[in-house]
Amino acid sequence: MRCAAPPSSDERDSVRELRELREKGQQMAELIHKELAFEVVGAAMEVHRVLGPGFLEQVYQAALEHELNLRAIPFVSQQPIRVPYKGALIADYYLDLVVDGKIDVELKAIGQLSAVHEAQVLSYLKASGLQLGLLFNFGEESLRFKRIVLSADHHSRNSRNSRTESPAG
Repeated sequence: MRCAAPPSSDERDSVRELRELREKGQQMAELIHKELAFEVVGAAMEVHRVLGPGFLEQVYQAALEHELNLRAIPFVSQQPIRVPYKGALIADYYLDLVVDGKIDVELKAIGQLSAVHEAQVLSYLKASGLQLGLLFNFGEESLRFKRIVLSADHHSRNSRNSRTESPAG
């Protein structure tokens, strides 16, 4: 009876690479509204390229709305949402933009995004029933954004039920 030799380090590296590729493929398949989000990010990048940092949030919102119109991307501005609490509606909020009824787009024009801004978008997703939020910060030298995804089990208060994705680079 012959025993198989243990895998070489090259074989282990190949197996590891295959696993990583499979995981990346699964993650890519999980990106919801991928094409639409890509279009919105492109529009926001154009706004930042033309205007640069330094304006108030309202200026960037008006410019992004114009850019979305130019690109024929449907959206609703300042869409109201109601915040429920134990069967009562306790507050009204307004989403900056809802693109094609699928993506909450929240805009900031500040020095740097923080975890509280991500939590705000996550709360808006929970209250609105949307699964995807794009959080943009026009206040930095380069446009910054985060893709925030609400999992299917959004009723849990566990933060593992959401994830944020930042662009590479």
